[in-house]
Parts: sequence; structure tokens; C-alpha cells
Amino acid sequence: MAKQSSAQLFRSYVWLVDTIYTAGHITRAEINHKWAQNYSLNSLHESAIPERTFHNWIWAIQDLFQINIECSRKLGGAYYIEDAEDLERGGVRQWLINTFAVNNLINESHHLKRQILFEKIPSGQRFLTPIIEAMRDKMLLKMTYHGYHKNHSSTFMVKPYCVKVYRQRWYMLAQSEKTDMTVYALDRIEDLAVTDITYKMPVDFNPEEYFYSIVGVSDAGKKPKFVTIRVNSWQANYFRSLPLHHSQEETECTDEYSIFKYYLVPNYEFKQELRSHGSAVQVLEPQKLADEMKMESEEITKLYNK
Repeated sequence: MAKQSSAQLFRSYVWLVDTIYTAGHITRAEINHKWAQNYSLNSLHESAIPERTFHNWIWAIQDLFQINIECSRKLGGAYYIEDAEDLERGGVRQWLINTFAVNNLINESHHLKRQILFEKIPSGQRFLTPIIEAMRDKMLLKMTYHGYHKNHSSTFMVKPYCVKVYRQRWYMLAQSEKTDMTVYALDRIEDLAVTDITYKMPVDFNPEEYFYSIVGVSDAGKKPKFVTIRVNSWQANYFRSLPLHHSQEETECTDEYSIFKYYLVPNYEFKQELRSHGSAVQVLEPQKLADEMKMESEEITKLYNK
């Protein structure tokens, strides 16, 4: 097998997980058959995955995603994912499998490409893989970054703590020598290199807890508040099927409206979500947030009344 790039290896790992997960139990011969048919990843048209490569992938998958691929002698040497039900509980592993499974399917179904439309994430392809590798190996990153509100770019070292995707953008939470933990948009990175300098992850840091009280990526760490909104009945189903935040609770339902309550930080992204529903949503409390939404609506009205 020819040497694969980091991005190709990453795709191959997720392809193998998806192949085994979808089958439930699958023999090595069946895996090789599927690999031989995968023209997007198997560019050399190999009839089988080499033995050493296959086991290297299994070890890498366990290291990167904490997914254990086991072989059952009782089932004739079939491979399966240990505790596969964990993948059905959501989180990054499920997202990776779903995303790459669809991507692989599209690549294999060339005649359907025009009939399958998706939203492009412009920043993930180039920098996501080295960031994940740096997090895995606890290596500092040397990054050249140009923030949206800066006149020029700057180069500095950061400790990558986690990555998060939101609204077609990948973000990295990292810490530099001069700042506390900061969220960086991957599409604003101009250059990135993994160094040979190691760092230690804070033992008490939990990425999920860090972003637990917010929508999106801004204002993490601020004190959450109770927020109450009223939603028109014809829009309430949207909120029920796709909650704005995990704290969402529907406390009242009538023929005309529903009341939803949240416990979160009312940050920029949350307010943008509310604005996207226009007049179908009204903030009831806190009053400060209601006043902010009203003032911003009046500013928009002024633009169209000129």
C-alpha cells in the first residue's frame, strides 16, 4: 500500500469504523471486498488491505476515537465494534461516522452527485487533521492567525484543547502564553504547524462542561440565566424537533403559542438563533434580553425606513 496523507488516513479510519458498524459483524474477506470497491480511498485498486496496515488502522482508531474493534472467534473471525451502542448516543464519534459515511457514499455514487446537496465546511479540510494529531500527542501548535477584527495576522504558539463545529465552521479552543483559553475559527488560520514541544492538558478540564451553558462558541464560562420565550404555534414544532439548547423545556402549550424556557448564557449565537425566526418568537424574560432584542429590531426597522 502506498503511503497515505494524514487526511487520507483519517478518512480510511472512519471508513473502517463505518463499514464494521454498519455490518454489525463482518469478516476480513468481506472488509477486503468492500475495500476493493472503494475507488475514492483505494486509488491503487488494491484487492485487500495489507495485514500490517489493517492492524495499524485498528490501533489508530482506538487511540484517536476510543473505539475498540474486536475479532470474534465464535463468529468465524468476524470483526465487530465493542460497545457499539455507545455510538448511538451521539457525540463526536457518531458525528464522524455519519459525516464520513455520507461522504464515502457520495464519492462511490458518482451518478448521484448532482442530486445530493450539502453544506460545505470551508475550514475543516486543511487544518482539522493536524490539530487532532496535536491534541492526541499533546504537542504545541505554531499558528499564524488573522482574526476578523484585526488589521494584520500574528504568529504564536498554542495548546489545542478541543475542536467544535458550529454553523459550517470549525473552531479550536486553545491557550497561548499571552491569553487565557480562546476560541479560534479554523478558516481564519493562515498557517499551522505541529511542533515537537509537548504540553500538559489540565487534569480538571472538560470540553463538554466548558461549552455546556452556551449555544455556539462565544461567552463560555459566563454565568447562565433563565430565559423564557414565546413561540407561535406554527413554529413551535420546529423547536420541539430541533431544540436550540439542551436545557430547553416546554412549559406551556396552547392553540396559539408555546412557552419555552432555557438555562444558558444568552450570547450572540443564541440571539441570532432567536432572530432567525423573526416575529414568530418573543423574549419574555429576562427583561434585559427582551430590551436588547427590541432595540436591535428597531435598528433594523430604521434601515428599511430610510
